[in-house]
Amino acid sequence: MAYGELAVCVLGIYACFLTWQVTQERVSTTPYDGHKFRHFIFLNTVQAATASVVAFLYLRLRGRTLSNLSAPLLRSYFQCAVCSTLASPFSYASLKHIDYPTMILGKSCKLVPVLLMNFLIYRRTFPVQKYVVVALVTVGVSAFMLLHKQEGHKGEPRANSFWGLGLLTVGLLIDGATNSTQDQIFRRFRTSGSEMMVFMNLFSCALMTGYLIAFPGSTELADALAFCSAHPKVVGDILLFGLCGAVGQCFIFHTLERFGSVGLVTVTVTRKMFSILLSIFWFDHQLSWGQWVAVAVVFLGIGGEALAKGGGGKEKEKEKVDAAVEVELEEKGKGRSKAGGKRSKRVD
Repeated sequence: MAYGELAVCVLGIYACFLTWQVTQERVSTTPYDGHKFRHFIFLNTVQAATASVVAFLYLRLRGRTLSNLSAPLLRSYFQCAVCSTLASPFSYASLKHIDYPTMILGKSCKLVPVLLMNFLIYRRTFPVQKYVVVALVTVGVSAFMLLHKQEGHKGEPRANSFWGLGLLTVGLLIDGATNSTQDQIFRRFRTSGSEMMVFMNLFSCALMTGYLIAFPGSTELADALAFCSAHPKVVGDILLFGLCGAVGQCFIFHTLERFGSVGLVTVTVTRKMFSILLSIFWFDHQLSWGQWVAVAVVFLGIGGEALAKGGGGKEKEKEKVDAAVEVELEEKGKGRSKAGGKRSKRVD
Protein backbone atom coordinates (compact mmCIF):
# COMPACT_ATOMS: atom_id res chain seq x y z
CA MET A 1 0.00 0.00 0.00
CA ALA A 2 2.79 2.41 0.91
CA TYR A 3 4.61 1.74 -2.37
CA GLY A 4 1.41 2.34 -4.38
CA GLU A 5 0.73 5.55 -2.46
CA LEU A 6 4.30 6.75 -3.06
CA ALA A 7 4.01 5.90 -6.77
CA VAL A 8 0.84 8.01 -7.07
CA CYS A 9 2.57 10.90 -5.26
CA VAL A 10 5.62 10.65 -7.54
CA LEU A 11 3.48 10.61 -10.70
CA GLY A 12 1.41 13.53 -9.40
CA ILE A 13 4.51 15.59 -8.56
CA TYR A 14 6.12 14.86 -11.92
CA ALA A 15 2.97 15.59 -13.96
CA CYS A 16 2.00 18.78 -12.09
CA PHE A 17 5.43 20.34 -11.90
CA LEU A 18 6.40 19.52 -15.48
CA THR A 19 3.20 21.35 -16.52
CA TRP A 20 3.95 24.11 -13.98
CA GLN A 21 7.47 24.48 -15.39
CA VAL A 22 6.15 24.91 -18.94
CA THR A 23 3.60 27.48 -17.73
CA GLN A 24 6.26 29.34 -15.73
CA GLU A 25 8.48 29.53 -18.81
CA ARG A 26 5.59 30.83 -20.89
CA VAL A 27 4.73 33.55 -18.36
CA SER A 28 8.34 34.67 -17.86
CA THR A 29 9.72 34.41 -21.40
CA THR A 30 6.80 34.83 -23.85
CA PRO A 31 6.35 38.43 -25.03
CA TYR A 32 2.84 39.84 -24.61
CA ASP A 33 2.44 42.38 -27.40
CA GLY A 34 6.21 42.74 -27.45
CA HIS A 35 6.61 43.08 -23.64
CA LYS A 36 7.76 40.42 -21.14
CA PHE A 37 6.32 39.89 -17.65
CA ARG A 38 9.13 40.49 -15.11
CA HIS A 39 7.26 40.78 -11.81
CA PHE A 40 8.23 37.54 -10.07
CA ILE A 41 7.39 38.46 -6.45
CA PHE A 42 3.86 39.30 -7.61
CA LEU A 43 3.81 35.95 -9.44
CA ASN A 44 4.90 34.08 -6.30
CA THR A 45 2.29 35.95 -4.25
CA VAL A 46 -0.46 34.79 -6.61
CA GLN A 47 0.97 31.27 -6.42
CA ALA A 48 0.88 31.28 -2.59
CA ALA A 49 -2.67 32.68 -2.46
CA THR A 50 -3.94 30.11 -4.98
CA ALA A 51 -2.22 27.24 -3.15
CA SER A 52 -3.74 28.27 0.19
CA VAL A 53 -7.26 28.35 -1.31
CA VAL A 54 -6.80 25.03 -3.15
CA ALA A 55 -5.48 23.36 0.04
CA PHE A 56 -8.49 24.61 2.02
CA LEU A 57 -10.91 23.32 -0.65
CA TYR A 58 -9.07 19.99 -0.69
CA LEU A 59 -9.49 19.74 3.08
CA ARG A 60 -13.22 20.45 2.82
CA LEU A 61 -13.54 17.93 -0.04
CA ARG A 62 -12.08 15.27 2.28
CA GLY A 63 -14.57 16.24 4.99
CA ARG A 64 -11.93 17.75 7.28
CA THR A 65 -11.66 21.14 8.95
CA LEU A 66 -8.85 23.28 10.31
CA SER A 67 -8.54 22.00 13.87
CA ASN A 68 -6.14 21.49 16.76
CA LEU A 69 -4.60 24.92 16.15
CA SER A 70 -2.36 26.27 18.88
CA ALA A 71 0.07 29.15 19.28
CA PRO A 72 3.18 26.88 19.06
CA LEU A 73 1.84 25.22 15.90
CA LEU A 74 1.05 28.56 14.24
CA ARG A 75 4.52 29.86 15.19
CA SER A 76 6.05 26.78 13.54
CA TYR A 77 3.96 27.35 10.40
CA PHE A 78 5.08 30.98 10.34
CA GLN A 79 8.72 29.95 10.77
CA CYS A 80 8.40 27.59 7.77
CA ALA A 81 6.73 30.33 5.72
CA VAL A 82 9.52 32.82 6.48
CA CYS A 83 12.19 30.28 5.51
CA SER A 84 10.47 29.20 2.28
CA THR A 85 9.86 32.84 1.31
CA LEU A 86 13.51 33.79 1.89
CA ALA A 87 15.09 30.77 0.16
CA SER A 88 13.94 31.57 -3.38
CA PRO A 89 15.45 35.11 -3.61
CA PHE A 90 18.88 33.73 -2.65
CA SER A 91 18.74 31.21 -5.50
CA TYR A 92 17.64 33.89 -7.98
CA ALA A 93 20.34 36.27 -6.72
CA SER A 94 23.01 33.58 -7.14
CA LEU A 95 22.25 33.44 -10.89
CA LYS A 96 23.77 36.91 -11.23
CA HIS A 97 27.14 35.41 -10.29
CA ILE A 98 27.00 31.74 -11.37
CA ASP A 99 25.69 29.96 -14.46
CA TYR A 100 22.42 28.02 -14.55
CA PRO A 101 24.00 24.51 -14.73
CA THR A 102 25.92 25.28 -11.54
CA MET A 103 22.70 26.25 -9.77
CA ILE A 104 21.00 23.03 -10.95
CA LEU A 105 24.01 21.04 -9.78
CA GLY A 106 23.80 22.72 -6.37
CA LYS A 107 20.06 21.99 -6.16
CA SER A 108 20.79 18.32 -6.86
CA CYS A 109 22.73 18.22 -3.55
CA LYS A 110 19.72 19.42 -1.54
CA LEU A 111 19.50 16.16 0.42
CA VAL A 112 22.72 17.05 2.23
CA PRO A 113 21.48 20.35 3.81
CA VAL A 114 18.18 18.64 4.71
CA LEU A 115 20.04 16.07 6.82
CA LEU A 116 22.46 18.71 8.13
CA MET A 117 19.75 21.13 9.28
CA ASN A 118 17.74 18.29 10.84
CA PHE A 119 20.77 17.58 13.02
CA LEU A 120 21.88 21.16 13.73
CA ILE A 121 18.43 22.54 14.59
CA TYR A 122 16.63 19.55 16.12
CA ARG A 123 19.52 17.16 16.90
CA ARG A 124 17.66 14.54 14.87
CA THR A 125 19.63 11.61 13.50
CA PHE A 126 18.72 8.95 10.94
CA PRO A 127 19.58 5.28 10.46
CA VAL A 128 22.96 4.60 8.80
CA GLN A 129 21.32 3.32 5.60
CA LYS A 130 19.60 6.69 5.17
CA TYR A 131 22.96 8.47 5.03
CA VAL A 132 24.24 5.88 2.53
CA VAL A 133 21.15 6.42 0.33
CA VAL A 134 21.54 10.22 0.49
CA ALA A 135 25.23 9.93 -0.44
CA LEU A 136 24.49 7.61 -3.40
CA VAL A 137 21.61 9.73 -4.74
CA THR A 138 23.54 13.01 -4.31
CA VAL A 139 26.69 11.69 -6.00
CA GLY A 140 24.69 10.00 -8.77
CA VAL A 141 22.46 12.98 -9.60
CA SER A 142 25.39 15.43 -9.35
CA ALA A 143 27.52 13.32 -11.71
CA PHE A 144 24.60 12.93 -14.13
CA MET A 145 24.00 16.71 -14.23
CA LEU A 146 27.71 17.48 -14.45
CA LEU A 147 28.15 15.15 -17.43
CA HIS A 148 24.95 16.28 -19.18
CA LYS A 149 25.68 18.30 -22.31
CA GLN A 150 23.59 21.43 -22.70
CA GLU A 151 22.46 21.19 -26.31
CA GLY A 152 21.85 24.34 -28.24
CA HIS A 153 23.44 26.53 -25.55
CA LYS A 154 25.05 29.61 -27.07
CA GLY A 155 27.04 32.46 -25.67
CA GLU A 156 29.97 32.85 -23.34
CA PRO A 157 29.78 30.77 -20.17
CA ARG A 158 29.54 32.97 -17.13
CA ALA A 159 32.39 32.62 -14.63
CA ASN A 160 31.31 31.12 -11.33
CA SER A 161 32.18 33.20 -8.28
CA PHE A 162 32.51 32.41 -4.60
CA TRP A 163 29.87 35.07 -3.90
CA GLY A 164 27.36 33.31 -6.16
CA LEU A 165 28.16 29.92 -4.64
CA GLY A 166 27.77 31.47 -1.18
CA LEU A 167 24.30 32.81 -2.05
CA LEU A 168 23.32 29.41 -3.44
CA THR A 169 24.59 27.68 -0.29
CA VAL A 170 22.58 30.03 1.95
CA GLY A 171 19.47 29.32 -0.10
CA LEU A 172 20.02 25.56 0.20
CA LEU A 173 20.57 25.80 3.96
CA ILE A 174 17.34 27.81 4.36
CA ASP A 175 15.55 25.15 2.29
CA GLY A 176 17.03 22.51 4.59
CA ALA A 177 15.81 24.44 7.65
CA THR A 178 12.32 24.60 6.10
CA ASN A 179 12.19 20.85 5.45
CA SER A 180 13.58 19.93 8.87
CA THR A 181 11.03 22.21 10.59
CA GLN A 182 8.24 20.59 8.58
CA ASP A 183 9.42 17.17 9.75
CA GLN A 184 9.45 18.40 13.34
CA ILE A 185 5.89 19.75 13.02
CA PHE A 186 4.60 16.36 11.86
CA ARG A 187 6.49 14.66 14.71
CA ARG A 188 5.18 16.98 17.44
CA PHE A 189 1.68 18.01 16.35
CA ARG A 190 -1.27 16.05 15.05
CA THR A 191 -1.65 17.93 11.79
CA SER A 192 -2.00 17.03 8.14
CA GLY A 193 -0.05 18.05 5.06
CA SER A 194 -3.11 19.91 3.76
CA GLU A 195 -3.37 22.03 6.93
CA MET A 196 0.33 22.83 6.73
CA MET A 197 -0.11 23.80 3.07
CA VAL A 198 -2.98 26.17 3.95
CA PHE A 199 -1.10 28.09 6.64
CA MET A 200 2.39 28.07 5.09
CA ASN A 201 1.03 29.54 1.86
CA LEU A 202 -1.25 31.94 3.74
CA PHE A 203 1.68 33.31 5.77
CA SER A 204 3.94 33.42 2.69
CA CYS A 205 1.26 35.35 0.79
CA ALA A 206 0.93 37.81 3.70
CA LEU A 207 4.71 38.33 3.88
CA MET A 208 5.08 38.95 0.15
CA THR A 209 1.97 41.17 0.04
CA GLY A 210 3.46 43.21 2.89
CA TYR A 211 6.66 43.61 0.88
CA LEU A 212 4.76 44.63 -2.27
CA ILE A 213 2.69 47.22 -0.40
CA ALA A 214 5.00 48.58 2.30
CA PHE A 215 8.59 48.16 1.09
CA PRO A 216 10.03 51.65 0.40
CA GLY A 217 10.60 52.34 -3.28
CA SER A 218 8.94 49.13 -4.48
CA THR A 219 6.66 49.68 -7.47
CA GLU A 220 6.28 46.00 -8.41
CA LEU A 221 2.62 45.70 -7.39
CA ALA A 222 1.54 48.77 -9.37
CA ASP A 223 3.69 47.74 -12.34
CA ALA A 224 2.34 44.16 -12.31
CA LEU A 225 -1.30 45.32 -12.14
CA ALA A 226 -0.66 47.84 -14.93
CA PHE A 227 0.90 45.07 -17.06
CA CYS A 228 -2.11 42.78 -16.48
CA SER A 229 -4.48 45.62 -17.39
CA ALA A 230 -2.56 46.40 -20.58
CA HIS A 231 -2.10 42.72 -21.54
CA PRO A 232 -5.16 40.74 -20.31
CA LYS A 233 -3.87 37.51 -21.88
CA VAL A 234 -1.21 37.22 -19.17
CA VAL A 235 -3.90 36.95 -16.47
CA GLY A 236 -5.03 33.52 -17.71
CA ASP A 237 -1.43 32.28 -17.86
CA ILE A 238 -0.73 33.55 -14.31
CA LEU A 239 -3.86 31.82 -12.94
CA LEU A 240 -2.94 28.57 -14.76
CA PHE A 241 0.57 28.84 -13.32
CA GLY A 242 -0.85 29.25 -9.81
CA LEU A 243 -3.31 26.36 -10.23
CA CYS A 244 -0.70 23.90 -11.56
CA GLY A 245 1.63 24.78 -8.71
CA ALA A 246 -1.18 24.49 -6.14
CA VAL A 247 -2.25 21.02 -7.28
CA GLY A 248 1.41 19.98 -7.35
CA GLN A 249 1.80 21.21 -3.79
CA CYS A 250 -1.07 18.95 -2.69
CA PHE A 251 1.06 15.98 -3.77
CA ILE A 252 4.18 17.60 -2.26
CA PHE A 253 2.65 18.08 1.19
CA HIS A 254 1.01 14.65 1.18
CA THR A 255 4.39 13.08 0.36
CA LEU A 256 6.01 15.18 3.08
CA GLU A 257 3.43 14.04 5.64
CA ARG A 258 3.62 10.34 4.76
CA PHE A 259 7.27 9.87 3.78
CA GLY A 260 9.19 12.75 5.41
CA SER A 261 11.40 15.48 3.98
CA VAL A 262 14.20 13.12 2.94
CA GLY A 263 11.78 11.02 0.90
CA LEU A 264 10.22 14.12 -0.64
CA VAL A 265 13.54 15.73 -1.56
CA THR A 266 14.70 12.43 -3.08
CA VAL A 267 11.67 12.58 -5.40
CA THR A 268 12.12 16.25 -6.31
CA VAL A 269 15.91 15.98 -6.75
CA THR A 270 15.64 12.99 -9.09
CA ARG A 271 12.72 14.51 -11.06
CA LYS A 272 14.97 16.46 -13.42
CA MET A 273 17.21 13.48 -14.03
CA PHE A 274 14.22 11.29 -14.91
CA SER A 275 12.77 14.00 -17.17
CA ILE A 276 16.11 14.10 -19.04
CA LEU A 277 16.08 10.29 -19.27
CA LEU A 278 12.54 10.39 -20.69
CA SER A 279 13.66 12.95 -23.26
CA ILE A 280 16.66 10.77 -24.17
CA PHE A 281 14.54 7.67 -24.78
CA TRP A 282 11.77 9.63 -26.52
CA PHE A 283 14.02 11.53 -28.92
CA ASP A 284 16.78 8.88 -29.20
CA HIS A 285 19.57 10.97 -27.66
CA GLN A 286 22.76 9.39 -26.40
CA LEU A 287 24.14 9.10 -22.87
CA SER A 288 27.84 8.86 -22.09
CA TRP A 289 29.06 5.80 -20.18
CA GLY A 290 29.71 8.07 -17.18
CA GLN A 291 26.05 9.14 -17.13
CA TRP A 292 24.89 5.52 -17.27
CA VAL A 293 27.12 4.81 -14.26
CA ALA A 294 25.56 7.84 -12.48
CA VAL A 295 22.04 6.51 -13.26
CA ALA A 296 23.04 3.12 -11.84
CA VAL A 297 24.33 4.78 -8.65
CA VAL A 298 21.02 6.65 -8.18
CA PHE A 299 18.96 3.49 -8.72
CA LEU A 300 21.26 1.64 -6.33
CA GLY A 301 20.50 4.26 -3.68
CA ILE A 302 16.74 4.22 -4.32
CA GLY A 303 16.71 0.40 -4.43
CA GLY A 304 18.62 0.25 -1.16
CA GLU A 305 16.07 2.57 0.44
CA ALA A 306 13.22 0.35 -0.80
CA LEU A 307 14.86 -2.75 0.69
CA ALA A 308 15.50 -0.91 3.97
CA LYS A 309 11.79 -0.08 4.18
CA GLY A 310 11.25 -3.72 5.11
CA GLY A 311 12.22 -2.71 8.63
CA GLY A 312 10.50 0.65 8.36
CA GLY A 313 7.71 -0.30 10.75
CA LYS A 314 10.06 -0.33 13.73
CA GLU A 315 11.60 2.97 12.61
CA LYS A 316 8.16 4.59 12.38
CA GLU A 317 7.21 3.31 15.81
CA LYS A 318 10.50 4.63 17.22
CA GLU A 319 9.78 8.07 15.67
CA LYS A 320 6.31 8.11 17.26
CA VAL A 321 7.74 7.19 20.65
CA ASP A 322 10.49 9.84 20.32
CA ALA A 323 7.92 12.48 19.39
CA ALA A 324 5.71 11.53 22.33
CA VAL A 325 8.68 11.72 24.69
CA GLU A 326 9.60 15.17 23.34
CA VAL A 327 6.08 16.50 23.90
CA GLU A 328 5.91 14.96 27.38
CA LEU A 329 9.26 16.47 28.39
CA GLU A 330 8.21 19.87 27.07
CA GLU A 331 4.93 19.72 29.00
CA LYS A 332 6.81 18.74 32.16
CA GLY A 333 9.20 21.62 31.58
CA LYS A 334 6.29 24.04 31.30
CA GLY A 335 4.79 22.59 34.48
CA ARG A 336 8.06 23.09 36.36
CA SER A 337 8.41 26.67 35.11
CA LYS A 338 4.87 27.47 36.23
CA ALA A 339 5.45 25.87 39.61
CA GLY A 340 8.70 27.76 39.94
CA GLY A 341 6.90 31.00 39.14
CA LYS A 342 4.32 30.33 41.86
CA ARG A 343 7.03 29.55 44.42
CA SER A 344 8.92 32.72 43.56
CA LYS A 345 5.75 34.74 44.04
CA ARG A 346 5.28 33.22 47.48
CA VAL A 347 8.84 34.08 48.45
CA ASP A 348 8.31 37.66 47.27
